[in-house]
Amino acid sequence: MLSILASQNPDGGWPYRPAAPSWTEPTTYALLALSLGDVAAEPLGRAFGWLRGLQRADGGWPPQPAVPECTWVTAMVALLGPDRLGAASYQRAIAWLLEQTGEDSGLLNRLHLYLLGNAQAAQAAPGWPWFPGATAWVTPTALSMLALRKAHRTIPSPALRRRLELGTAFLLQHACSDGGWNHGCPRVFNYEAPSYPETTGLALLALHGSDSPAIRNACRLAQVQLASCRSPEAQCWLRLGLLAHAQLPPDAAPPMRPPRTIAELALAQLASAAEHGHNVFLE
Repeated sequence: MLSILASQNPDGGWPYRPAAPSWTEPTTYALLALSLGDVAAEPLGRAFGWLRGLQRADGGWPPQPAVPECTWVTAMVALLGPDRLGAASYQRAIAWLLEQTGEDSGLLNRLHLYLLGNAQAAQAAPGWPWFPGATAWVTPTALSMLALRKAHRTIPSPALRRRLELGTAFLLQHACSDGGWNHGCPRVFNYEAPSYPETTGLALLALHGSDSPAIRNACRLAQVQLASCRSPEAQCWLRLGLLAHAQLPPDAAPPMRPPRTIAELALAQLASAAEHGHNVFLE
């Protein structure tokens, strides 16, 4: 059976699966889950030492030590907050996130879309990309919004509030026709693409505090998805998203399947804690 503490690597980080190299994403998930209980200082100290050593000069984080470029995982690390990362490191991470926008938000790309007759896409709000210089997508946008919303509760600023407003607009503009979200392309070559349960749950979580007919419709879809979902990751995000809008019905999902990765194990613990009133993504 998977165990978070038993799966920690000697370098202090966590792998996706035991006995593999450490990566930023599962390390962050593990630390968020471990924040739910009392854990000895030694493994936490090694973990945060590994993370702090990975932060680049521009303030962001790469997905693992061998990758030179910072990516979306910076939002995951920022969810740990200033108390765990240190004020200076945290502020640099938030500044990095504020600087990121999808390449599709650039003036030339907007003009190109407008000339092609796609006026709606040309006016779309900017979101966040997986890595700098790429197009914005739903998952990095939702995670960046969660990180910035946590920062805004600690150090409110007009810049943070504005990016959160734009992120909300981006998500609502990229909803699929069924009401949920996929990776970010609701329509491809005149084909209405379906939503995915994991991205629908994550987007609803990021839209916490917002209300509209579209969001209420997405909640109804998420309830249907949860009732038949078999993916541990998708089940967790759907639960978290529905809880964020007080729309999680009792006994709505089939039994959770065993987690396959460290990230899924940690996410399952985070979803369970949220059901008992302790949601680390919204605190």
